[in-house]
Order: sequence, then structure tokens, then C-alpha cells
Amino acid sequence: MVKSQKVRPTNLDLTTIKQPVSAIASILHRISGVINFILVGFLLILLDFSLQSSNNYQSIVSFLHNYFVIFIMWGFLTALTYHLFAGIRHMLMDLGYFEEIASGRKSAIVVMIITIIFSLIILGALV
Repeated sequence: MVKSQKVRPTNLDLTTIKQPVSAIASILHRISGVINFILVGFLLILLDFSLQSSNNYQSIVSFLHNYFVIFIMWGFLTALTYHLFAGIRHMLMDLGYFEEIASGRKSAIVVMIITIIFSLIILGALV
């Protein structure tokens, strides 16, 4: 006897799917990790260039005073902050905390709120 497969509707439009807060937190954690990976390499290149001579150092200092570069640095530090706090949340989940749906949702919201607060503090320090 041959089974016929059910024709199931597929929804590939991701904008119509309502993700839970914990899923959004997980996705943002991955995105912040990619941002950190890319920008740390760029910062190491800048560090290498600045250590070659005092003229190069002065060039980097003037480069870092550009508002667009300050905005990029703010984004990097915000991503780093989020990645740190979300990583701590994941480690606590590995230890058995925040595994229920309600506490997982609350911990994800707390991580996002803490990141926003630290992001504003970082912005105030950079500008």
C-alpha cells in the first residue's frame, strides 16, 4: 500500500511569523556574534597599523573622531554588550535556570533592557 503525502501549506514569508521573545534573543545573540567576529578583525588591523609609527597612530586617532566611525564603534560595543549578557543568560540556562517558558521570556527581556541601558551609557561616553 502506497501512502500519499499530505500537501502541507508552507509559509516562507518570515514577516508574518510571530517569533517569541526568547527566539528573537537567540537570533540577536547570533547576529551580535557575527558582528563581533567581523569588527574585532578590523580593530586588530587598526591596532597593527597604529603601532607601526607615531604618524600612523595620529592618523588612527583622527580617523576615530569621525562621527560615522563613532557610530560604528557604538554599534560594535552595543553588539559586544548584548553578546556578553546573552551569553551569561545562556550559561545560566545551561545550569538549569530560566528553562521554563515564562522565566526564559523574562530573562530575554531583562537582557535586552540591560543592553539598551548600557548602550545609552556607551553612547554618552563616546559622544
